[in-house]
Amino acid sequence: MASARRPTYTSPGRTQRGSSGSGSGSGGLPGNRAPGQSTQPEVISASKSAPAPDPDPARGKQAKDTGSKGARSNDAPSWASRRKEKKSKDKLPPGAAAGANVLAFPEPRGRRLKRNIIVTVCTVAALIAGILAAAIFSPLLAVGTISVSGTNLLTPDQVQDALEPLKGKPLPQISDEEVDRLLEPLVQIKAVTTQARPPSGLVVNVRERVPVALVKQGEQYQLVDVDGVQLAATADPESVSLPVIDGGAGTIGKDLFQATAAVLGALPAEVLAKLSNASAQSVDAVELKLVDGQTIVWGNASERELKAKVLQALLKVPADPKNPVRVYDVSVPRHPVTR
Repeated sequence: MASARRPTYTSPGRTQRGSSGSGSGSGGLPGNRAPGQSTQPEVISASKSAPAPDPDPARGKQAKDTGSKGARSNDAPSWASRRKEKKSKDKLPPGAAAGANVLAFPEPRGRRLKRNIIVTVCTVAALIAGILAAAIFSPLLAVGTISVSGTNLLTPDQVQDALEPLKGKPLPQISDEEVDRLLEPLVQIKAVTTQARPPSGLVVNVRERVPVALVKQGEQYQLVDVDGVQLAATADPESVSLPVIDGGAGTIGKDLFQATAAVLGALPAEVLAKLSNASAQSVDAVELKLVDGQTIVWGNASERELKAKVLQALLKVPADPKNPVRVYDVSVPRHPVTR
């Protein structure tokens, strides 16, 4: 800032004396002084004066700072400006240059459609899960009535009594395994199927074991199936159209009994009703007796279905009074013999 020089007088108290009365026209010149006047010359000097104080110090400081900042900005960016610039760069998305304008594009239609499908599927699944949970645990679907069909050796009441624990339980919670477990004490039942009839009905279809013979045990006759399971007992064998196996499984041996029972189980009902008894000397020598006294040589238990068809056809042949048939040999079913 340029400073102004102004003249100062070393002896400001001194006054110039005029040349009046001196007769000289030099006046105040240094060479023409009046007698008695000081001979020390008047010295006029110039000095650098300090700048006048600024009435507003804050404004001066601001101007100073502005000037200094301007000077620094011309040379290199300050630390604060570099830090601010770095932060602004960090906020840019990947791949965007500093100072570039970032445009937000709309979401692709495929992605939006996929998201909507996922949300819809999740919502439907949640609704279905809620409905299933309500159905499984709802007391509105509790078992109230049990209907039984397919019984012959048993009565429907016996089956209903065995299934009494199921009453009051929701239908969706009832399984076939639970029904089988409850009916296990009833040996006459071989298989069972169940069907739910909302809101409170349960239908049970029973498939019983088929008795194939009577086994005499003392004064009683036990009805047995092909597996030797005792299904019922009777004191009158004539009331049941089944052959009698003398001694039963315990007397003739398990193998002989199973072979005989397997043969009886392969016979159709109309042939089985004509049998009087069955016996076996060995597993390969099973014989049957008809109520008319004829003998059936069966042989072993192989090809049971074919032997049963051949025997059924032979029994349908009209009898010849002159040559009555006493023996039907189907041990070789492809070459049967009658005599």
